[in-house]
Amino acid sequence: MTYSFLDLAVEVLKQATQPLTYQEIWQTGIQLGFVSKIKTAGKTPWHSLGAQLYVDVRDNEESRFIKVGKRPARFFLRERSAEITNAIASKIDQPNDGTSTKSEPKFKERDLHPVLTYFAYANPAFNRGREIITKTIYHEKSKKSGYSDWTHPDMVGFSIPLQDWQPDVIAFNDLSDRNALTLFSFEIKRNISKGTYRESYFQAVSNSSWAHQGYLVAASIDEDDDLLAELERLASSFGIGIIQIDIDDMSESRVVYPARIRSTLDWETINKLCEQNDDFKKFLQSVKIDVTARKIHQGEYDAVIKDIDAYITGLRAPKGA
Repeated sequence: MTYSFLDLAVEVLKQATQPLTYQEIWQTGIQLGFVSKIKTAGKTPWHSLGAQLYVDVRDNEESRFIKVGKRPARFFLRERSAEITNAIASKIDQPNDGTSTKSEPKFKERDLHPVLTYFAYANPAFNRGREIITKTIYHEKSKKSGYSDWTHPDMVGFSIPLQDWQPDVIAFNDLSDRNALTLFSFEIKRNISKGTYRESYFQAVSNSSWAHQGYLVAASIDEDDDLLAELERLASSFGIGIIQIDIDDMSESRVVYPARIRSTLDWETINKLCEQNDDFKKFLQSVKIDVTARKIHQGEYDAVIKDIDAYITGLRAPKGA
């Protein structure tokens, strides 16, 4: 029988003196030599371990594990649950002030734009095999006035199946339901925490509700069960999806919660954006030209970095290094 991630967790937790996070389980597994038993090609196998533990505890009535605490969640063997004293439980799940405990990242939000461009273009789980072209919208160019602070998305994008559909099919689509073009809107943050998630999410709602699909994008999301549950509730209620860009391993970047797909566009907001921001207006003009010409003019949009791993390495490097 193949030695699994859950087998590793069992072996580690048999020797643990208290519940551990999935990262701690993985690190302990390395120290005890259990990790060498697992056959995996993933660059961040601890994430796979964490995902399997969460799902097993949630969905398997006969799970060998229990989850203890929420900030972050820790795991322990069900057969040893009696060993979790009130003192241990209270120490594990201490309330916090709603702020992130992670150190502030050194990079800026705009440094994440090329990473999102690559993700949208190359990630098949997100784009479903059709490239999504993106463009940065520079807020400093906007003609802001009155109530428009949360009108402008950080990035916009579009997808049209020029390579997948026959030219006659695309032309016929123009004459009928005209649903071949999909517009995207993205609000980007470095981190989503319990103290910032509401403002970040509703900024994305305000900035992105005009498009077919709108997303809040972050390089990190704090590991807190209450936070993740609230983000899931917001995504379900308001339809703005959430993407996590993993700058430790680009292949682990993912759609945490998918956006609700809108069949119609908010033309009043689109018109307002055109009036206030020349970047957005030019984006629509470029898309119109490309759809009419049946050809994508890549130079009008954000460039897709070929060596994304090298870019991300530079992003993580200390400033001045």
